[in-house]
Amino acid sequence: MAIVLDKPDVAGLSEAVGVLREWQYDGAPMQLHPGDLGWYWRFGAEATAAAVRTWSRDGQMLAVGLLDGADLLRLTIKAEAQRDEELAQQLAADVTQPERGVLMPGKVYVEAPRNALVQDLLSEDGWDTDEPRTPLRRDLSEPVQEPGVRIEVIGPERAHVRTAVQRASFDGSTFTDERWHAMATGLPYAEARCLVAYDHQANAVAAVTVWSAGPDRPGLLEPMGVHRDHRGHGYGRAITLAAAARLQELGSSSATVCTPSSNVGAVATYKSAGFQQLAEVRDRRRDC
Repeated sequence: MAIVLDKPDVAGLSEAVGVLREWQYDGAPMQLHPGDLGWYWRFGAEATAAAVRTWSRDGQMLAVGLLDGADLLRLTIKAEAQRDEELAQQLAADVTQPERGVLMPGKVYVEAPRNALVQDLLSEDGWDTDEPRTPLRRDLSEPVQEPGVRIEVIGPERAHVRTAVQRASFDGSTFTDERWHAMATGLPYAEARCLVAYDHQANAVAAVTVWSAGPDRPGLLEPMGVHRDHRGHGYGRAITLAAAARLQELGSSSATVCTPSSNVGAVATYKSAGFQQLAEVRDRRRDC
């Protein structure tokens, strides 16, 4: 059977989220996580469906991609299919030819598992590599240290606190209360939590959203931020410890995160919270 490229509707998102959960395992290369779809869900279910692409053969899904903006395809592939030649050739053709409706002409990027055959094919076709990113992982088989600050689990009535910290942590953030509520209606959020850390004066100083992929599977931190007025006091480490502890309570086997290698402060923060730095990864980039 031929490989079929599909664009699911809102109802079809449940299958994509389900296979992404199944494909998470400890030791896997850094890859698309159901939490990545969950975070994108802040734009609404219809927008999320419009951004998802799937590749299947004989009714079995083999790859899932998320168009994270107009120029980036975040792609992951079922472990057993990462060296599948037919799938790799189809993926390479679909991301290279704009008429396939995956990526538009111009400078574009593809994030894919580092050992996937499609990486080799894109390299042979002249795709370069982009700036490095650093994945980090923390094993959750042992107890997690207390964060040392008050942590609140955010529900709908306190969404405004979570969104305010996000906007104060990331320049240009558009995370509004409305978008929090849209995210919270998404399928992945059933296994997610938003946390906010407070200082001793009851100021909200840091926030994170954690995404479980189910028991005994890696969970994800996406995103984590510290309020720009409260940096340099260890709140990034504190909220990261709280995130790891919450994922442990949700049954996750490990906690994972990925950040640009150039963000040395973030890498240091995660390492201070017990995360192990893994080998750098790079997206594929086509410049024209």
